[in-house]
Amino acid sequence: MAQNFAKKIKTLLVKIFGSYSPVSQSPDEGLGELFEDVQRQRVYADGKTFVDLIPKRRMKAIRQEYALQKKDPHFDLQEFVSRHFYAFDNRKPLFTTDPSKTIHEHIRDLWPVLERQSHQDRGSLIALPCQYIVPGGRFNEQFYWDSYFIMLGLAADGRWKDVEGMVQNFTHMIRKFGFIPTANRTYFLSRSQPPFFSHMVELIERKKGHHVLIKYLPYMVAEHNFWMKGAGKLDGTDHNAFRRVVEMPNGLLLNRYYDDKSTPRPESMNEDVTTAGSANQGADRLFLHLRAAAESGWDFSSRWLLDPKDMSTIHTADIIPVDLNCLLYHLEVTIARAYHYSKKHKAAQRYEVRASRRAQAIMKYCWDDEQGCFVDYNFYTGRTTGIRSLAMMFPLYVGIATREQADKVARQMEDEFLKPGGLVTTLEETGQQWDSPNGWAPLHWVTIQGLRRYGHSRLADEIKSRWLATNERVFRLSGKLVEKYNVVDGDGLGGGGEYPLQDGFGWSNGVVRALSLEDEPKTVL
Repeated sequence: MAQNFAKKIKTLLVKIFGSYSPVSQSPDEGLGELFEDVQRQRVYADGKTFVDLIPKRRMKAIRQEYALQKKDPHFDLQEFVSRHFYAFDNRKPLFTTDPSKTIHEHIRDLWPVLERQSHQDRGSLIALPCQYIVPGGRFNEQFYWDSYFIMLGLAADGRWKDVEGMVQNFTHMIRKFGFIPTANRTYFLSRSQPPFFSHMVELIERKKGHHVLIKYLPYMVAEHNFWMKGAGKLDGTDHNAFRRVVEMPNGLLLNRYYDDKSTPRPESMNEDVTTAGSANQGADRLFLHLRAAAESGWDFSSRWLLDPKDMSTIHTADIIPVDLNCLLYHLEVTIARAYHYSKKHKAAQRYEVRASRRAQAIMKYCWDDEQGCFVDYNFYTGRTTGIRSLAMMFPLYVGIATREQADKVARQMEDEFLKPGGLVTTLEETGQQWDSPNGWAPLHWVTIQGLRRYGHSRLADEIKSRWLATNERVFRLSGKLVEKYNVVDGDGLGGGGEYPLQDGFGWSNGVVRALSLEDEPKTVL
């Protein structure tokens, strides 16, 4: 029945908006041996650089020419790439910080600088109908979960046209691909990111009213169908898991992060191949786990590792993440509200039941009574992972935690996670960027809102104060807002991960503006 409903939704979308138009292949698929040689020989220090270049001819023709020319003993790979590819630079002129301006004025000046338009496909970049705000630095696309936190800042600055335009871009991708990919790149079309779409719709609803829910209902249903695809095919599968759906021992369904491919990530091929070289598990399975972690947005973190110090022990696809399932709970609740406003109460009740069952399952499998917090669950071993992280705040953020649970989680935030500059992401220091000593804007927003929801306003305000002070201090020292911050010590600049610290930075800008708005009179977000 669910599959038939999904087909009806897809048929309706095609009827309204037309059939899907194809996009070019991902560079790793279209360029074959050339792609592998460029990445392995590190023609570019950052693997993302090459996959973002635009071929001057069809990839098949370039690939064929490469197969012939590489046999020449004087062949120069870098010259060949320079001759056949170019960079599409739609960035605005170089931005220089004005030290006389406040951090809020700086952010308002940055929105136009981070604004992009891509009305036609260019290489791996997928065209979108409306302009959008990018994170910044090497991230020059409209990323999925980044966009929600960017939208918070845009809304705070009254840029509602930009907010709605970015949501329209996501509905465009749902129509085209059946889901929201990590970002509008062909090499991201096998995975999504944390599903914040219903939160985006809810943000616009607060501004424009309940009719917004009805407008975006088909897209929220399509989003839900993507995450639940395969729910009817779990019998006989490995540990009752298929794609992103897992049937738990009590028969309830929960979700995991996944990817539709099990090859190295094109933008990080060398890093993935190196990790595979030291792994005890098969390469295909390892690549799936790495890709699944990339879908989580937490790439990478001790959350996904059997040994927090060893990347080769990654096992993301074995894990039921508490944050993912809370976001899908919110999606189900929002769909139910939309159906009620549409006067389709039976459909609303179906999603209310789904949301209720999901909440029940989160409570059963992700609450660790011994540790007094929410954690991820390893459905392969039948035990929680034991890794404490800010993901424990999502049940408070969406309102499914009990008062007693919320109080216990709040105590852990104050006693163990809160540092001089804000909240550490986990209590593990591993060198991975989603671990201590780093703090991240989206998780501060989730934590602050979750604590306030349960009456812990004093703690929420203290976290907010320390986080904003860290952003302000780094801005005064460097003239930048950055992707992540060291909240424990030093100069406040975050580190770790596969690439240098990026500035810009979309979601840091958005959360600073949204949190600061609370202190501005006569303004409502």
